[in-house]
Amino acid sequence: MALTDSTSMKLPIENPGAEDFLPLLGTDHVELYVGNAKQAAHYYMSAWGFQPLAYAGLETGLKDRVSYVLQQDKIRLVLTAPLKPGGGLNRHIDRHGDGVKVIALWVDDARKSYEETVKRGARSYFEPKTLKDEHGEVVLSGIHTYGETVHVFVERGKYSGPFMPGYRAWDPHYQPTSTGLKYIDHMVGNVGWNEMNTWVDFYARVMGFAQLVSFDDKDISTEYTALMSKVMSNGNGRIKFPINEPAEGRKKSQIEEYIDFYNGAGVQHLALATDNIIQTVGALRDRGVDFLTVPPAYYEDVLDRVGEIDEDLAPLRDLGILIDRDDEGYLLQIFTKPILDRPTLFVEIIQRKGAKSFGKGNFKALFEAIEREQASRGTL
Repeated sequence: MALTDSTSMKLPIENPGAEDFLPLLGTDHVELYVGNAKQAAHYYMSAWGFQPLAYAGLETGLKDRVSYVLQQDKIRLVLTAPLKPGGGLNRHIDRHGDGVKVIALWVDDARKSYEETVKRGARSYFEPKTLKDEHGEVVLSGIHTYGETVHVFVERGKYSGPFMPGYRAWDPHYQPTSTGLKYIDHMVGNVGWNEMNTWVDFYARVMGFAQLVSFDDKDISTEYTALMSKVMSNGNGRIKFPINEPAEGRKKSQIEEYIDFYNGAGVQHLALATDNIIQTVGALRDRGVDFLTVPPAYYEDVLDRVGEIDEDLAPLRDLGILIDRDDEGYLLQIFTKPILDRPTLFVEIIQRKGAKSFGKGNFKALFEAIEREQASRGTL
């Protein structure tokens, strides 16, 4: 949807167990704190096909930070870096490395969203505030979630500018072509030992979400490692948050590795949707994005497991794309290697052909691929 779109219409219910009292209309943007926003912006533009949208920094009156806003279809990334030593931004980057700080949620009423969540037990990040410029106004409010991750509620129905007040349009000569990414399908959070149910309860009690599915250590395990996961979703299904925690295994799981290097709970990966995963992954690979690979044997019997699909198997095998099926249809998915220096944040590319699940049939192959990468880093 366009930046100026707003709606109070009743959205279709996909998760009837959710109360959806906010309601949430979608993901407005994801903000990452990074060490060098200019260079990070170039990476996400060049490698991922994001387009320049807006900028804030010294030229717009900011003295302590700079932010570049990128967009590809409905996905918006904000990359923010400090301009001076000290302060919260530097502390966050020193502790966590580059990583997701803000998951911003698009709402019709940011004040109501704040009031409804805080009265249910959310810890305030900041109270509702209104930002204004010649293009209109945006209302923001925020609450804390797991680790140092926060949700910011964004009400932009009365705004027609490029992003929000305080930013100016950013229109450089370099305008890379899209790679076909459409929207954020889901975002996964990693939390510590025995914390998953705490945050599942948080999203149910504080935000009105309901559980879609759960996976235990029997579902997500290999010879060496295991984890547990529960997927929380709002009523219209536009926001899905799987929450992972470690489980006992013979060696250190990817969740433990993440928490060790991120120094706490945080966003593990963004799942970005496409309508043509073969074209998207091919374009990303050509631009330098590295993906996890699975053994060729995975494809020997995959069609026996998932049944007939529309795509030819050969390009899926060449690119390393995984396939899984549920009662609603099938999905295609692939995962990058960590996209940062620390083995923390990575990206999933997903194409849904009716399926509403998360690739349970691929867990073993995927996690063995992750373990091979962990072994190469000496962290397994």
